[in-house]
Amino acid sequence: MEVINTSGRRKTSVARIYLKPGKGKITVNKRDINEYFTVPTLVGSVKQPFLVTEQVDKYDIVANVQGGGITGQAGAISLAIAKALVEIDAELKPALRANGLITRDPRMVERKKPGQKKARKRFQFSKR
Repeated sequence: MEVINTSGRRKTSVARIYLKPGKGKITVNKRDINEYFTVPTLVGSVKQPFLVTEQVDKYDIVANVQGGGITGQAGAISLAIAKALVEIDAELKPALRANGLITRDPRMVERKKPGQKKARKRFQFSKR
């Protein structure tokens, strides 16, 4: 089997992954996953597609991710892995969909409006 290349996005993060058969080594931006994502829950969210499909330690992943923060980057990598697994075996799609791993999360940061402090927060109102 050749290398499978997919991409995933979350917030402003974009992840490109290269998935190939191996022993379960995950490299993110040329660093080990545990070194890159210091929060254990983010490592878990990246590995979730493998846990759901019972494919743990069957594939090696090289991920290039840019933009956003670490949470968005972990979500982008997770989506890319799920898409790659579906490309390998289409029968995994219902299990991944049931866990919400196939759907691209559309939530983005709302823009700041003029005359306001932030997107929705207003300046303090003074009657007099």
